[in-house]
Amino acid sequence: MSQEQRIEEQMLSHEAEKQIFQQVDKVEKVDVDVQTDLLKLFQGQADGVSFEAQGLVKQDIRVQEIKLKTDSIDINPLSVLFGQIELNQPVNTTARIILTEADINHALTSKFVRSKMPNFEFSVDGEIVGLQPQEIQIHLLDGGKIEFTGKVLLKEKGNTRSISFTAQVCPRTQDKPIMLESFQCTEGEGISLEVVAALIQKVKELVNLPYYEYDKTVFRIRNMDVEKSKITLLVDARLKEIPSL
Repeated sequence: MSQEQRIEEQMLSHEAEKQIFQQVDKVEKVDVDVQTDLLKLFQGQADGVSFEAQGLVKQDIRVQEIKLKTDSIDINPLSVLFGQIELNQPVNTTARIILTEADINHALTSKFVRSKMPNFEFSVDGEIVGLQPQEIQIHLLDGGKIEFTGKVLLKEKGNTRSISFTAQVCPRTQDKPIMLESFQCTEGEGISLEVVAALIQKVKELVNLPYYEYDKTVFRIRNMDVEKSKITLLVDARLKEIPSL
């Protein structure tokens, strides 16, 4: 919270910080900066909000660092008086998010993330094939690459079997889409070339979507910068409502 803020900005920023502390399981540092003035506040307007946090933990998911900034926002002024912020119009945001390899892999074992993991279904020669993730781990490598290892259940022609795999990808940048470099089965009977080709096509369709939607938030990952044991994401999002942390 900046020392140069107006009184109304300090009050709103302080209240927002307090609400964040109450909503998350743990956070090492939080800084909220609301840009507005008294007249705009009564009109339910703000020029923007900046939010920074380090070591934020919610539902067993830890974020090393997040910096988020919105454009101008239009809010219900009465909602602020009752400790809530309701958007009258969707708001655009940009975020820079840093995640560590250890935190990602811990999150992948949590009940919350496992409950959100999608089951993939795709067609192979007119037959529906399903893949259900069982165990997934991520390794952030030198050279800007990501390696996935894990186990999936393959449902094919009425049979279900377990397969272990290793896959390596080059992450999305502002110039290039996600690229699959290698895929290898390490345990089990393996996967037919037809299934691999159909799976790659399905993944290609998903990663090339112009945006994704989750819990009234539309977002896209603009860039992924991978270093050894750390990844930095640049994300554009459009919020239909202020999410509960």
